[in-house]
Amino acid sequence: MENEIKKDSKSPKPYWNPYLAGLGLGLVLLASFVIMGRGLGASGAMSSAVAAGVSVVAPGHAMSNEFYKEYLGDGTKNPLKDWLVFEVIGVFVGGFLSGTFSHRIKRSVEKGPQYTDKKRFVFAFVGGILMGFGAKLGRGCTSGQALTGGSMLNLGSWAFMLCVFAGAYAFAYFVRRQWL
Repeated sequence: MENEIKKDSKSPKPYWNPYLAGLGLGLVLLASFVIMGRGLGASGAMSSAVAAGVSVVAPGHAMSNEFYKEYLGDGTKNPLKDWLVFEVIGVFVGGFLSGTFSHRIKRSVEKGPQYTDKKRFVFAFVGGILMGFGAKLGRGCTSGQALTGGSMLNLGSWAFMLCVFAGAYAFAYFVRRQWL
């Protein structure tokens, strides 16, 4: 009996009800608007990190480039102190803590049987680069477009998300065999 209790205490806890999780996310988004005056997003944190890195390696180039100057200001502003950087750090820490408390932390690679771990990592890295490039072209990441833009009834954000879902469904046909 005691072993069963120990086994149960280490088994993964069920996921949250998606409606309650969505309500919680909506409240976080509302709090973000009230407290910070802007919505959620993540691509700005990466841009801040890149601007900080470039300013360390090539400060003259960073200050003469309009993109980097937007994040660096007059040179006295540290772009790593932007609130989006702390938001992204909080997402990683919160996700780790959530996984730890629900007993879902494990080392594994999600992939289809035909793929090696190395091939999966290469595709994930290339996909991440394409998503980052697309986020800059689309003037915001998926979370910023869908959550923030969608909540503000921004027509461009709604069109973006409809295209994301349509593209994903259309493309899924061609890649589904990788997971079978």
